[in-house]
Amino acid sequence: MKHEPFVPIAQSLLATLTEPQAVVILEKSTERPFIGMYTDHGASGTYYCRQCSAALYVSNDKFSSGCGWPAFDDQLPHAVDRIPDADLSRTEIRCATCGAHLGHVFNGEHLTRKNVRHCVNSVSLVFQPGDPQAKAVFAGGCFWGMEYLFKKLPGVISVQSGYCGGSTPNPSYQDVLTHTTGHLESVEVTYNPLQIPYGQLARYFFEIHDPTQTDGQGPDIGNQYLSAVFYRNRYEYDTGVELIGLLETKGYAAVTQLRPASHFWPAEAYHQDYYMRKGTLPYCHTRVKRFQ
Repeated sequence: MKHEPFVPIAQSLLATLTEPQAVVILEKSTERPFIGMYTDHGASGTYYCRQCSAALYVSNDKFSSGCGWPAFDDQLPHAVDRIPDADLSRTEIRCATCGAHLGHVFNGEHLTRKNVRHCVNSVSLVFQPGDPQAKAVFAGGCFWGMEYLFKKLPGVISVQSGYCGGSTPNPSYQDVLTHTTGHLESVEVTYNPLQIPYGQLARYFFEIHDPTQTDGQGPDIGNQYLSAVFYRNRYEYDTGVELIGLLETKGYAAVTQLRPASHFWPAEAYHQDYYMRKGTLPYCHTRVKRFQ
């Protein structure tokens, strides 16, 4: 299956930056040492990218380096990209989702057992108490069944039914039924990336719906029921390509689309937790272990 080229995260999904924030995050400047709000910050929780809200670091990996900036000796999986500076003297670190400048990474200083120091500008970060939370959006037919099955996975924090991929702001269910908004019935999965990796979520997605059906899902026919992965970064895109390719080697003619992330609009309250409230099982979703 031929895929559309990778598209970086849209500007519309990024936070508006103040001028001091933009100087560091976009222009790759460095804040002065010892002035950042997170330099000596010791609370337990997670540090997120200020520009795109991707989870980057957890407090368990933070240490006091004495350098004047927040220091971490590890990052969350696939959260940070490393790019050598033009003069090869240092290695820049960027948010893997939006490309925001974070700082630089250094190896071989023997400051911790991991022997790595991510030297990060406080202004590039936003701290939130609690375990790390990441979001993934999938479309695979009626969102009731997708929501029900994703909620069964350990490491999944919450699942919300909604609409994604269209052009009409804040669509209603009746709007989507007209087949003119371009939205797909989708689920937004909030998960702990330290408990369940994105790749496992994506594999599960391809097993709880039929990725080969071209006109909908099961008895639900229409463009709002198409199969799609809404990726936020290169890793999620590459994961989708890899899994679709693996399915094809097993004889599945997968038609799942890989689409760049767009705004996720939560569905009406009566669509949330539908099967749990009704006490029934999904009528068109069941797990088929296609990767075994």
